[in-house]
Amino acid sequence: MSDVLFHTMPDGRKIAHRFVAGEGPTLVFLPGYMSDMDGGKATAVFAAAQEVGRACLLLDYSGCGRSSGAFAQGTLSRWREEVLALIEACVQGPVLLVGSSMGGWLMLLVAEELRGSDSHPLAGIIGIAPAPDFTTWGYSEEQRATLAAGETVYEDNPYGPEPTPTYPGFFADAQDQLMLAAPIALDCPVRLLHGRQDADVPWEISVALAEALDTDDVQVTLLWDGDHRLSREGDIALLKRVVSEFYEN
Repeated sequence: MSDVLFHTMPDGRKIAHRFVAGEGPTLVFLPGYMSDMDGGKATAVFAAAQEVGRACLLLDYSGCGRSSGAFAQGTLSRWREEVLALIEACVQGPVLLVGSSMGGWLMLLVAEELRGSDSHPLAGIIGIAPAPDFTTWGYSEEQRATLAAGETVYEDNPYGPEPTPTYPGFFADAQDQLMLAAPIALDCPVRLLHGRQDADVPWEISVALAEALDTDDVQVTLLWDGDHRLSREGDIALLKRVVSEFYEN
């Protein structure tokens, strides 16, 4: 792994990231909610890029990992701004976006901003259990009412001892970023990987996303025994194979 670098945003936020230069489109990995660039999938694709001389960018959103800021202030809009700033600062040429869970939603928002870019054209996007619009289908009516009233919702966290918070600021911003109810005007190659046993993001979300995307070059791969994290050795091997397809031509 490379050293951790820091990019300073105009308001002083310091965004931790790792970057390795190389050939082909730069793979930009977007982690999930409350995750960071030290996760298994992120480190695996970064190490693979280093081994074969491909460009790769990892980052921690503000309020996560080594980046400055409070997680309670995090929103999709804020984190999209950070991703785009790092792409502008670090990347030359085409971009391959890879998003995990909430990072799959953010991936789509970043892709829309890059659509038609001359300096950073989209080579493609890869979603790993992507979770667009999870503030609609992922919460009960009571939870949504609580968030809309400006209160925080806490849920049991299957991956750690502390409950998972959803803050009203994140919720309000996310409601302005909903995507699945209308066509998504992206025409780049799209690959979606989803576990059939995913208890957090229903696999049907990937199917709905595939139907909403304005491209015929989309593939959905369902792993029949796969869970939400898709971090098993075989899952990582599949992700690496899918990534490699974007460098074969």
